[in-house]
Amino acid sequence: MNETSRDAVCICRCEEVSAAAIRQAIAEGASTLDDVKRRTRAGMGLCQGIYCLSTVAAMLQEQAGIAPEEIAPMTARPPARVIPLAALAALED
Repeated sequence: MNETSRDAVCICRCEEVSAAAIRQAIAEGASTLDDVKRRTRAGMGLCQGIYCLSTVAAMLQEQAGIAPEEIAPMTARPPARVIPLAALAALED
C-alpha cells in the first residue's frame, strides 16, 4: 500500500476522519487521544471511539514515539441523542 492509499484510509468511520488528518494532528503537536479528538473529531461519533481509538493510539505510538503506558484513555462523554422539538414543547413547566 503506497503512502497516498494509507492516508486515504478512514480511521474514524462515524466522523469520517482519515489517517492523513490524524497524522497531521500528531505532526502539529497532538500528543494525547484527547488532543487528537479535539483537532480531528476522531472518537466523537455515535460509537464514542469504540472502533477507532485503538488505531489512533497505535498511530500516536508510531508517529510520536509515545509509550503505550503513557497514553491516557480518552475523556468519555455520554453520547448525545437527537430529540424532536415537539418533545421539548410538550414538556410541562
